[in-house]
Amino acid sequence: MKSTFGQSVTLTIAGESHGEAITAILAGIAPGVPVDRDYIASQMQKRQAVGDISTPRHEADEVEILSGVFNGVTTGTPITLLIRNQNTRSQDYKAMSTVARPGHADYTAQCKYHGYQDYRGGGHFSGRITAALVAAGAIALTALARRDIRIATHIARCGGVSDRPFGDLTADMAQLNNSTFAVLDTQAGEQMQAAIRAAKADGDSVGGVLETVVTGMPAGVGEPWFDSVESVLAHILYAIPAVKGVEFGDGFALSDMRGSEANDGFAVVDGQIRPTGNHNGGINGGITNGGTLRFSCGIKPTPTIHKPQQTVDFAAKEPCELQAGGRHDPCIVHRARVVVDSAAALALCDLLALRFGTDCLGG
Repeated sequence: MKSTFGQSVTLTIAGESHGEAITAILAGIAPGVPVDRDYIASQMQKRQAVGDISTPRHEADEVEILSGVFNGVTTGTPITLLIRNQNTRSQDYKAMSTVARPGHADYTAQCKYHGYQDYRGGGHFSGRITAALVAAGAIALTALARRDIRIATHIARCGGVSDRPFGDLTADMAQLNNSTFAVLDTQAGEQMQAAIRAAKADGDSVGGVLETVVTGMPAGVGEPWFDSVESVLAHILYAIPAVKGVEFGDGFALSDMRGSEANDGFAVVDGQIRPTGNHNGGINGGITNGGTLRFSCGIKPTPTIHKPQQTVDFAAKEPCELQAGGRHDPCIVHRARVVVDSAAALALCDLLALRFGTDCLGG
């Protein structure tokens, strides 16, 4: 089992949804990066359940820093982060411990781990493990901000409702990074939340699309072929539970364009060469071109729903009907946006360290 991402800046995660704790070990971060515990807490807050559009399971998500930080800055050695699980109801899962929940990893986990997996709350497959990504990502985001590299994500679509597109990036990114429900159009956000509540009332769930922008990335980062910017970002983004699609720039829409429409020209702006468009998401040939990075993630509806579903008991090898109990999200899109920000930050730190050395992120 591989639980480590990255080459120069690496993240190793461990833990289960209903285990004692979740841990993250972040290695390769240069010495001298400030570690603001209040900022980490604010990032964790963005991932937490929100009112009646989220699961009733609420966790404190207090991050304990066990190593790698001294006097408020990174030391250059591996940073160990621990988040204790404090609000578990494992009995909710006992009755369906051998039932393959549609859309979940129960059956594939059984095939891979031969029945030894922790089935409670999805175990290591649970979205709960993304808390480790967010904790480590807060440090990565701080390191990037010192180079004036900023990341922001909005809910581009949810429950059939679309947000407005990005406009003034500086203002829009600031708004999103201070929002609990990350939309640019408040009215669209209210309609999305109404759609989530409607699905919940039906015992169902909804998904959506998250669109992310990154400003400040220098040109020349990334590799052609196997370590392209798209490859590295997609690698970690697809590790986020429920992400079923990743596209860069205009993505699949490019296939319906002519080259004259899809190509991004170049111009000299304040003495710097910059692309004049962003159909390709700020990347050419797998390498950053100095423009704004732009990518989107498709998030599927939360698989655990309260409607009856046909499935099998894989221990008995018999068909059965599942009507799941427990505490579940009718939508995870609004909670996933900070996970996407964090994952992107970790990937970009690794790409920058590979290009310029790990000290490029330090004090």
